[in-house]
Amino acid sequence: MTMQEHRRSIAVFGASGHTGRFVVAQLLRRGFEPLAIGRDRGKMTDSGFQETSVPIRTASIDDPASLDRALAGAAAVINCAGPFLDTADGVAAAALRARIHYLDVTAEQASAQATFDRFGDRAKDAGVVVIPAMGFYGGFADLLATAAMGDWDCADEIRLGIALDSWHPTQGTRITGQRNTAQRLVMEDGKFVALAQPAAPTSWDFPEPFGRQDVSQVPFSEIPVIARHLRVGRLRTYLNNAPLRDLRDSTTPPPIAADDRGRSAQTFLVDVIVQKGSRIRRATAQGRDIYAFTAPLVVEAVARILDGRARGSGARAPGEIFDSTDLLGALAPEYLRFEAGRWPGDGVTRLGEGHSAPRRSHHLTTLYSSPV
Repeated sequence: MTMQEHRRSIAVFGASGHTGRFVVAQLLRRGFEPLAIGRDRGKMTDSGFQETSVPIRTASIDDPASLDRALAGAAAVINCAGPFLDTADGVAAAALRARIHYLDVTAEQASAQATFDRFGDRAKDAGVVVIPAMGFYGGFADLLATAAMGDWDCADEIRLGIALDSWHPTQGTRITGQRNTAQRLVMEDGKFVALAQPAAPTSWDFPEPFGRQDVSQVPFSEIPVIARHLRVGRLRTYLNNAPLRDLRDSTTPPPIAADDRGRSAQTFLVDVIVQKGSRIRRATAQGRDIYAFTAPLVVEAVARILDGRARGSGARAPGEIFDSTDLLGALAPEYLRFEAGRWPGDGVTRLGEGHSAPRRSHHLTTLYSSPV
């Protein structure tokens, strides 16, 4: 294999899973050569990867030698196999042994933080990049928060509002939910604290088509990812209640493909509000299918690492290592609608005490708007 061919070969661990299939398809669409890796040979054989000439390899988390063989010839590995509390350590360690880049798409706070803690120095010594949580939950919110922060060096508060019109969880999501029993963390006074339960009822005024929604505090992996590089006193994440009801209902079916790319009809909107004193900055993004959207997001990250558009090495947050506005803009308009702006001198109502997020208003000065 030539050096150029090596740089185009990207391993996908968990390739036969729901998100993994989207990632393999996106790599092919972008001209990369995916290596499909899974733990179950039968599932890998039935995946249909042979029809697109994608090589299939099997490996076990409990067998480091099998991981080493599976990653041979790859320039990077994208780990799509949850629960990441069980897989991230093994796959990241194998990536560092191979001196290749590692990315995963965890929503699990404990997994993301452990990857930062355990592999930061080793990745820097190896000259490679390690990015946990480069998916819809985690890295996406970090990029939006970084874009909203702009040239501010700190913020009093960052609030993230996530609105989904529905949530049809995959089997992997349900298994991860059962496995992930760690206490959820938020930030208060610049420190991690346990999320108080029960949280006060709150609402959020999202842009259309969602409008005002009842929300609950549900922090995901974006909390440790954002805290990795942004100086912020208070950091909270809110999710509207409708998809939480879907998630908690054991009879809710998995996603159903609604287009020729296999995406479901689910729509999402992420609204990020950054406050510094009385000043507000805001970034908003809309798209379709949180699982499918993860694929172009993580593949864009891999492409930028390999072509030299990543800043430095080590275990890093997406907003720390990439130009966040440029990366988000690159996903528009095919996968995303993205806007960032500010409210000069506006006051803001604090969330968490029965109040809603501030309404969007004519005071917004648009700093960036993606093509439609």
